[in-house]
Amino acid sequence: MATAYALVQRPGRSVIVLEAEGRLAAHQSGHNSGVIHSGLYYQPGSLKARTCREGREALYRFCDQAGITYRRTGKLVVATRSAELSALARLEERGQANGLQGLRRLAAAELREVEPAAQGLAGLWVPEAGVVDFARVVEALAARVRHAGGEVLTGARVHEIRRDGSGLMIGTALGDCRAALLVNCAGLQADRLARLAGADCGVVIVPFRGEYYELVPARRALVRAAIYPVPDPALPFLGVHFTRTVADRVVAGPNAVLAWAREGYRRWDVSVRDLAGTLSYGGFWRMARAHWRAGLAELGRSYNKRLFVRALRRLVPEVRPADLVPAGSGVRAQAVDATGKLLDDFHIVETPGAIHVLNAPSPAATASLAIGREVAARALRQLGG
Repeated sequence: MATAYALVQRPGRSVIVLEAEGRLAAHQSGHNSGVIHSGLYYQPGSLKARTCREGREALYRFCDQAGITYRRTGKLVVATRSAELSALARLEERGQANGLQGLRRLAAAELREVEPAAQGLAGLWVPEAGVVDFARVVEALAARVRHAGGEVLTGARVHEIRRDGSGLMIGTALGDCRAALLVNCAGLQADRLARLAGADCGVVIVPFRGEYYELVPARRALVRAAIYPVPDPALPFLGVHFTRTVADRVVAGPNAVLAWAREGYRRWDVSVRDLAGTLSYGGFWRMARAHWRAGLAELGRSYNKRLFVRALRRLVPEVRPADLVPAGSGVRAQAVDATGKLLDDFHIVETPGAIHVLNAPSPAATASLAIGREVAARALRQLGG
């Protein structure tokens, strides 16, 4: 939607957004904790780092213009083991290299100044992080696309893409749609759509379900803003953490377990097609061999609430199992290449007549306006300006 928003601002361009579901933000955009990321974690100079920084501020400005409630809450990253102290120092260096303002290293005694219930050996206070309801952002973007003359069609699942002279004919559930250029931002189905368009994308989307709990209302005071662990640098996941949402709920999670369906938001959701596609992919098994210990730990937290709570208590020791109730889940579209590597940066592949966004993990929502401008610029170059 952000790409469409960028394109409709160029006069003379006809833009149609095809949404497979009957409503907007039905998947990743509507199944997250709403965190506006600061840009702390990302390799300086990477597409993630640049678009997160630019997109964060663009998002805050957009919300101001659209009247969308958000909060610049900040967040606390806590080192709870001595082995994490060097990683915390590297995070601080990355944050500074990425231009974050107001970063502050905290000693153990200072943690309670910002999060009274937090406990650890040291921390990093990151004031530029925030929270918003990203489903509302999507709806506001759609309204602006329509107002500028673009179309946003729901229930328009794509089932065919074929060459038609100098352009493309895209077959959808609502009928055929002719286009000079296709922009594929299909998330959980992005690799399939790329292959439908004849692209050799080199990756397969492996779905990871992230499950959330939330603090019962009487215990929400344990978290003022957001409390994160120091992440494992070998994995593109941030670990279970606490976030006070824009609606003043406090969510805890997510973990990261293999989903049996690309749109499998419940443990018992199974798609034979999706599961067969994952298990028949050599890159998945290479990834599993490299990260099986982490996978078992995540699986344990999925099926054993006490293990999940144990991970949270590293950050906030006062939390008890009775303080938490289930709060839904999301499914992350994680691109895995043939070597088993979990792609960490955004991954965009261009082919004649098409642009495929094949990996857009966190902070994609935060960075969406900047990514949209990037993809729109590539589209316009293909179309001749």
